[in-house]
Order: sequence, then C-alpha cells, then structure tokens
Amino acid sequence: MPADNQPTPSIKRDRPWLIRTYSGHSTAKVSNALYRTNLARGQTGLSIAFDLPTQTGYDSDHPLARGEVGKVGVPVSHLGDMLTLLDGIPLDRMNTSMTINAPAAWLLALYIAVAEKQGVARAKLQGTTQNDIIKEYLSRGTYVFPPEPSLRLTSDTIAFTVREVPKWNPMNVCSYHLQEAGATPMQELAYALADAIAVLDTVKARGQVTSEEFPQVVGRISFFCNAGVRFVTELCKMRAFAELWDELTRERYGVTDPKMRLFRYGVQVNSLGLTEQQPENNVYRILLEMLAVVLSKNARARSVQLPAWNEALGLPRPWDQQWSLRLQQIVAHETDLLEFGDIFDGSTEIERKVTELKAETRAELARIDDMGGAIAAVEAGYMKQRLVESNLKRIAAIESGAQTVIGVNAFTEGEPSPLSAGEAAIQTVDAAVEREQIEQLNAWRAQRDARQADAALVALRDAAKEGRNIMEPSIACAHAGVTTGEWGQALREIFGEYRAPTGVGRAAGAGSDRLEPVRREVERVSRKLGRRLKMLVGKPGLDGHSNGAEQIAVRARDCGMEVVYEGIRLTPARIVNAALEEGVHVVGLSILSGSHVPLVGEVMEGMRSSGIADVPVVVGGIIPPEDAAVLLKSGVARVYTPKDFDITAIMRDIVTVVDGAGQKAA
Repeated sequence: MPADNQPTPSIKRDRPWLIRTYSGHSTAKVSNALYRTNLARGQTGLSIAFDLPTQTGYDSDHPLARGEVGKVGVPVSHLGDMLTLLDGIPLDRMNTSMTINAPAAWLLALYIAVAEKQGVARAKLQGTTQNDIIKEYLSRGTYVFPPEPSLRLTSDTIAFTVREVPKWNPMNVCSYHLQEAGATPMQELAYALADAIAVLDTVKARGQVTSEEFPQVVGRISFFCNAGVRFVTELCKMRAFAELWDELTRERYGVTDPKMRLFRYGVQVNSLGLTEQQPENNVYRILLEMLAVVLSKNARARSVQLPAWNEALGLPRPWDQQWSLRLQQIVAHETDLLEFGDIFDGSTEIERKVTELKAETRAELARIDDMGGAIAAVEAGYMKQRLVESNLKRIAAIESGAQTVIGVNAFTEGEPSPLSAGEAAIQTVDAAVEREQIEQLNAWRAQRDARQADAALVALRDAAKEGRNIMEPSIACAHAGVTTGEWGQALREIFGEYRAPTGVGRAAGAGSDRLEPVRREVERVSRKLGRRLKMLVGKPGLDGHSNGAEQIAVRARDCGMEVVYEGIRLTPARIVNAALEEGVHVVGLSILSGSHVPLVGEVMEGMRSSGIADVPVVVGGIIPPEDAAVLLKSGVARVYTPKDFDITAIMRDIVTVVDGAGQKAA
C-alpha cells in the first residue's frame, strides 16, 4: 500500500488544463524566442498578447501608435510579422489563444495564411480568437467600429470557422475584463451571458449558418473568465456559469446534445487585486485565485494563464513568467487534485451560494432583455454606468478599510522586497523598437506587389459593402501583403468609427464624510480662482484601460470640481486643444500601457507651444520609480501609481497643486 502522501499507481488522473502564459512584447522576433523558451519549460499552449496599435487596427507608423509600439504586446503589421512570430512552432500541433477583438477576423486570417505557408490544413488548426467586442465597449476599450458592424464581423468569423476551421473557438466571451472594470460576480455572469446571447442571435439572424450547424456554433463558443481572491465565491460563480449556460443553450436555442452545451472556459486570474505595495504577497493571491477555477472538477477551467507577481510594477521578466508557470505545474502534477471527482458536489453552502448567484443573474438578464438586449444596454450606457458604480464602491471600501488588502490598508509595515529592487526588477522595452518596427514595415510595403495588395483591398471593401463574409477576402489580403492598418482603414471607410459612452456622467458617486474637507478646499480655491476649479482627465494614446481615469473623474466631480472627460484614445494634440478651449486649471493624464514618458512629453510640449505651460499636469499609471523621476524632472507636478489607492487623498493633493500654481501665477 502506498503512503497517503504518495501517488497511487492504479488511480487514473485527469488530464491537466492547458498551461499558458500571456506574453509578447517588443518585436515578433523577440516574442518568438520567448514562446519557444516557455514551451520548452513545459507551457502547453500559446497565449499571444498583441500591442495596442495591432489591437486597434493601426500600423506601427500611425500617429496614434506613437509610444505604444511593442509595449503591452507584440506588433503584427503584416504576414511577415506573423511568420516571424510563429517561426518554428508547428501549428498543426499547437493550441493558440490570440487576445484580439475588433481586428480578430484579420489576425485569424494572418494565422491561417501562416498555416497555409507551413502546409497545414485549416481543419487541423486549434485555438481561440477572443473576438468579444461588446465587453470592449464596457471595459478594455479596444473597439473600433460601431456595435452592429462589429457584431457582423464576429458573426462572419464564427460562420467561417464552423465549416473551415472546425476545431477553432471563433470567440471567447470575455468576462475577465468586466471584473477588471469592477464587475461583481453577478454582473460578470449577467453581462457575459447577455453578450453571448447578442452574438448567437446575430449569427442566427445573419443566416450564414444552417439550423443543423447551429449547435456546432454553440459548442465552439468558449468563455474567458476572471477569478478574484474571494475564492469560494469565485468557485461558486464558475459553477453558476456552467449551470446557467447549460440552461440558456437548452431553453433559448434548443440545443439537445449535452456536449454542445458544455461551458468551456479559460481563465486568467485577477490582475486588479495585485498590489504595488509588498508585491511578493501577490504570489499567494494568484495561487488562491487559481484554486477557484481548478478545484471544482465540474466547473474546471480548460486553460489557465496566471499573471506574474510583479505586474503592478511593470512588464514581467521571463523569470517572473517562469515562476507563474511553475505554480501551475506544481498544482497540476505534484498535488492529488486531478485524482478525484468534484469535491464540492453535495455541499449545502456551495449550493446555496450558486443558487443565489443564479437568481440574481437571471433578474439582471431580464432587465437587459427588457432594454432590448446587450447592444441597447451598451448604447444607453446602462452596463458601463453599473460597472463604474461597482468600481466606485470597491475603491471606497478599500479607502475606508471595510475591505482589507494586506500591505495596502492593513499590516503596511514590512521589510523592503529584495525581489523588486534595482533597475532590472521589471522588463523594459527599448525605445529603439518602435523605430526598427517602422523601418521593417516600410521595407515590407516597398517589396510587396502593390497592385496585388490594392486589388485585395478592393475585394475586401466590396465584401463589406455587399454584406458578404469577409474572412476569405481577409485571407487573400494577408497573402497579398496587406497591412493591419490598411485592413483596418478599409473597414473604417465602410463601417465608420465609434466612441462608447463613458458611464461617468450618470454614475452615482460613493458618498463619504471624508469628502467634506476636500469639498471645502475646492470651494476655497475656486473663490480664489474666480470660478469653479476645472480639471481635464485625459487618456492619450491607445490605452483603453479607463477604470482609473473614470474613478478620478467621478471623484473629482463629487468633490465639487468641474470635470472634462472625453473617454479613451485621444491624441496629445486633442488633449492640449481641450485644455486650451475649456480653460482648465489642471490636466490629469492616465496611461497604463508603459508609454507614459513619450506621451506625457508630447502633451507638455503642446501645452508650452499653446501658451498654457502654467497649467499643472499630474499623471497616473503603472510607472516605475525611474520613469516617475524623469516625469517629475520634465515638469510634471505629481505622479500617482497603484500604491496611491486613496483617491480622496489624491483629490486633496490635486487641489493643493492647483492652489500652488495659482499663487505662483499671481
């Protein structure tokens, strides 16, 4: 008999989930080396992070791409980049997840073109394109087109893959970013399911899929979820997800095959809760969050990717990613987790919480349905407003101490972390990467057959105008050497662009007695200024993570300031123009993509040229200490990072900055 701490040879273990790390930066060549290294270390699937220009359908030389190239992912501007990115990786044996939404059809087209270059049949390809545009309007912000044509593009990829690439997941409904935007477990359930309903209804309405094929479509829809540190609640959320999806697909869509109704999901655990303070504690948070999605066999994730412990500080190094990879491997291979059935079946506590979450979710889904569905709720600003309000409550709870975060608002005294010391504590992207990428892009354009590329773009536009499926024309564009920006611009010309509601205007602020002293200060300084203190909150560049900017805008309003906030994806010139026209007293810039130094510099140079250099600038984001020093030396009045969790204290500080600037000007 083996000892209890030894594996039993006769017990059959379940196969582990796909083990991934979400990665990519700098260039396709650098990222390819990283992928090969991670695969050699035991990673079992690829998860590709694309940079913001690629995610928003721009080439690396577009004005909005300045400072963003290669920062939060890999730039892929054409087939040559994709060939380099996947060099030496056999696509017939690889399961690849691509986090891409508005241009998902294009990146899938490039992936298929690479496979065809490798001699791999489309039918052998396995993987996922995220392709969830609705949550982009609510959270991540990398949308391009209005909702209706965006859903059409998603529907086109689904209809194409069900026949041509049947092992591919053409969409994963992404509730991950909903939680990052502040969603409660109920909101994550309800908004993700409302999103899936909108997509499946669009697929049916488009008529490209037969009724016989439709269950296959349902069976290929996957989800990409989040799990926070309250792991019992999160575990119950995942069980509720599985039961609600089974119910929805059976009752609404009449899918009779239980296999087609399975809730299939991958997960990256919560990054929102990672702390800059005592960052080594994040390792424990990540482990607990992972348990929420692997402990319950009946609701176990199909794939897991974990953030690195230091992602609140900046881009993780290969060693940091290896540490996250080893955590997964220890749970999968050293523990006995995979030797048992579902250890929560029959638990009255688990069942009670699952039942509660399901009831709350059904009620919220009914509200959204009464509004006309997810798209109507997006366009009305309802879901975005609810997310902003939930995030306000979360932050207020941390500020007040009602929600404990170790190292942040409790047990804050501690030793400095040797893991995060020194300039090499995080990965940095060389500024020369952008120049090199643009040079290679120009060389690509120069060597291709321009007439063939132009003809492919004409065919793409025609398909878009005529309502035909755009996948085959997109694959033809890939082979013809068309670039990401050209593909994006061709469809922008047909579909137009879109700016989603910010949710800030009608969001109910979190009332607090702590605001009263700040309100009195705002009144005092406003009287000195001769009018209401006015703040511009701006997001230069392509960073769509607007949560922080939204919270600052709402709190500034609640403190009595007049606030100008136009949402995401603004050029530095537009921010400067708004500051000039609105006559603001302070400019607050929010940048989380790592491009803070060039973008802030461009804004400040524009302000100097426009004669408003006396208006103070404050900056917030994931900003390493060395970069903070650079910004302060350049004239930035304040730099706020994730350690500055007390937004009311930030407001008090901003009022002090404006008061000091006014006295200096006088």
